[in-house]
Amino acid sequence: IFLFYSREDGTFTVNNVPSGSYVVEISNPNYAYEPVRVEINSKGKYRARKVNYIQPSQVTHVTYPLKFKPLTRFRYFQVREQWRVTDFLFSPMVLMMVLPLLLIMVLPKMMSDPETRKEMEQLNTNFNYQVPEISEVLTSLFAGGDKQKTKAIKPSKKRQ
Repeated sequence: IFLFYSREDGTFTVNNVPSGSYVVEISNPNYAYEPVRVEINSKGKYRARKVNYIQPSQVTHVTYPLKFKPLTRFRYFQVREQWRVTDFLFSPMVLMMVLPLLLIMVLPKMMSDPETRKEMEQLNTNFNYQVPEISEVLTSLFAGGDKQKTKAIKPSKKRQ
């Protein structure tokens, strides 16, 4: 691992590097840079290519001198979410309060229409609400739907 500091104009030079394969990464607290792999052979020839960790067989050559451009600026903090009126209006609690209120306000207006009133009266007269007793519902539910009569068993007399 070599550690270099750049000059004021942003350039740097690396001398007397042994042959091998090296990855040049720039560490900057404000910007992210793409790493570059530099391969130096034993004759002193070199080539550079972009590092691709996902597809290592894909080779994209980079020209000399290496010029690094920032990819993105680091964001260390998230932008605070802004408050909007629509967030308030479409919240479930407001919808649960406003919708019944609207129905209470609108339904009496609809009932003032004579045709609608007639239809509602017809619906009420057509339906006979026969609500079964709770005891009958529970008996049919737990007895399996059939009413079974139980016979009383008389004790037999013992012979002495």
